[in-house]
Amino acid sequence: MSRAFVKEDDHQQEPEFRLPDPDSPYYAEAAAWALIQGADEGDSRSAELATGYAWGDPALTTQIEAILERAEADGEDRVAQLARRYLKTARR
Repeated sequence: MSRAFVKEDDHQQEPEFRLPDPDSPYYAEAAAWALIQGADEGDSRSAELATGYAWGDPALTTQIEAILERAEADGEDRVAQLARRYLKTARR
């Protein structure tokens, strides 16, 4: 196997996503943030596994739109960029 496909930094800790109980009214918002965080860290798959939502899942559109609005108001360009990408995927 090519060394290009071998993960050499196995000592790197898996990301930890602190999520409320899935029955919590805040779960969808926390899951949306976890997906944005995972994408920002280049590890969307871990965020998907932790939340149970796939990147671009339309079920989180409302939460992602709120994140986008807040990010634009606060000048958080990277978060806004990721939120736009999520929404673009969700609307396909």
